[in-house]
Amino acid sequence: MSQFVISNEYINNMGEKLSVPDEVVISKIYYLRKQKVMLDSDLAELYQVETRRLNEQIKRNLERFPEDFMFRLTNEEWKNLKSQFATSSWGGRRKEPYAFTEHGVLMLSSVLNSKKAIAVNIQIMRIFTKLREMLKDNLNLKLEIEDIKKRLSSQNKNIELVFSYLDELLDKKENPKPRQKIGYKK
Repeated sequence: MSQFVISNEYINNMGEKLSVPDEVVISKIYYLRKQKVMLDSDLAELYQVETRRLNEQIKRNLERFPEDFMFRLTNEEWKNLKSQFATSSWGGRRKEPYAFTEHGVLMLSSVLNSKKAIAVNIQIMRIFTKLREMLKDNLNLKLEIEDIKKRLSSQNKNIELVFSYLDELLDKKENPKPRQKIGYKK
């Protein structure tokens, strides 16, 4: 598995370092509807803006967020997701949250222009890339394991065949056929 380190620090115009630990960002990526997504409230927290402000910007630019970039969770999905967490800091939302796919998060960078949003977006894109590479590495590893299993299976069959031939030879040695004598007969 390939490993690489990417600096998650971004230096703004005033020389300040803007960063969020990778673990924090990774903990806010969920798997819903067979894709990796991030919730609007988590993104707002990372961008250090209020969720309603983030959603206002999204509503102003809805044409940038088609269904494959962003979707609203169903009530059932939202309840299921909340039940996975031990904390009850989710607060009282009137509507189910928006979930952003990787492309949706990327599109957010064109809507939000703060230095923090740009830095966090770059970091999120790098983490999505790392996750994709890790999944690819895992897939390659699974394929190699399947190949080894197939080889072992065919080798097992060959070993069984060799043992059956050995059994036949041992049987012939223990129970030899009477040989016809050759040579001079009186």
